[in-house]
Amino acid sequence: MTRKQIAILGGGTGGTMVANRLSRRLGLDEAEIHVVDVDNDHVYQPGLLFVPFGLADVGEIVRPRRRQLRHGITFHEDEVATVWPDRSEVLLAGGAVLPYDVLVVATGARLQPEETDGLTGPGWNERVFTFYTPQGAEGLRSALEEFKGGRLVVNLVDLPIKCPVAPLEFAFLADWYLHECATRNRTQLVFTTPLDGAFTAPVASERLASLITEKEIELVTEFNACEVDGVGGKLTAYDGRKLDFDLLVTVPLHGGASFVERSPGLGDALGFVTTDKQTLQATVQPNVFALGDATDLPTSKAGSVTHFEADVLVENVVRLLTNRELASGYDGHANCFVETGFHHALMLDFNYETEPVPGRFPAAVGLPLLRESRLNHLSKLAFQWIYWHALLPGRPLPGIGPRMPTRGKELDLAHHA
Repeated sequence: MTRKQIAILGGGTGGTMVANRLSRRLGLDEAEIHVVDVDNDHVYQPGLLFVPFGLADVGEIVRPRRRQLRHGITFHEDEVATVWPDRSEVLLAGGAVLPYDVLVVATGARLQPEETDGLTGPGWNERVFTFYTPQGAEGLRSALEEFKGGRLVVNLVDLPIKCPVAPLEFAFLADWYLHECATRNRTQLVFTTPLDGAFTAPVASERLASLITEKEIELVTEFNACEVDGVGGKLTAYDGRKLDFDLLVTVPLHGGASFVERSPGLGDALGFVTTDKQTLQATVQPNVFALGDATDLPTSKAGSVTHFEADVLVENVVRLLTNRELASGYDGHANCFVETGFHHALMLDFNYETEPVPGRFPAAVGLPLLRESRLNHLSKLAFQWIYWHALLPGRPLPGIGPRMPTRGKELDLAHHA
């Protein structure tokens, strides 16, 4: 029997999980699986948040991509030039052509700091940083060690971004760190966002806004940054408002992988793959799927989303290969820990229809939701081990499925979308 050709673009969280799970489901006799990525560095992205505060080292959170893939999976260290969906082929920058029976796009989101005037100009990686890359996180660590007080501004340029709560987490951890360094009373800590509140979902936004107030962080809303003066220390919005800074921590614009825009019919204007929000099948062709940050789905670009989507996507790839109807199994389920500083965190759990509510996860006995606790903080730290040793290898997590659990939640408080 001819083996099915499966091409997976992206060797990050989604691509690695899907490759390993399909390898387990189909075996080497049934499928030949190819994974493509531009480099061999697999970054545990939640760990980047901790690097600037000396709570993690880049060397601890970066491992070779090849070593995360099961035996028999072929890894191509190359850039994707384009996808030809009508021919079921992928052209790599090195000239190789990968034919496929099924294509999975898992190339994540791409930082685009160059899209904001002046952001990458003079002052970049000197007094203007992002912690969304290993290099930026390390540079910011040095800058914070030397910071003796002044005006520290945390700026979210626009959505969508990877891990939407991470900018707030940075502000909360900065508050803790500056207290530890005895410089908090000499620092104005400012959080700016283009949103009209601290977060998107109203219940979560209200809870997070109260934490901002408690920590005496200045919240500047509806601030759409358009220009950065890294030498003069000024951040300017489209409406003319200006914010002074001594240290600027920015989360730049995000877009999809550049090849998506070059591939006919594959993505939208931002380079994200247009995808069915329940089956994870791309709209361009039936044998194309997408997951994680690479999609245009109306849910959070968070690692948990990728995990839950992978359950549904793998099942649907197998169904497609065996000529069965696809399962509409993904409900937008997402959850995330929000570090709030001082060894505490709160947790959010939600989906397409239901915003974060109080209660517990995954059931009546579990982690507290929308409430700070040390248990949530410890769970977030423990998740790194689970990531490397269970999620990436494609092993199931007992009791945690792709659909949002309702047990243990105070759903009567939910605001439905």
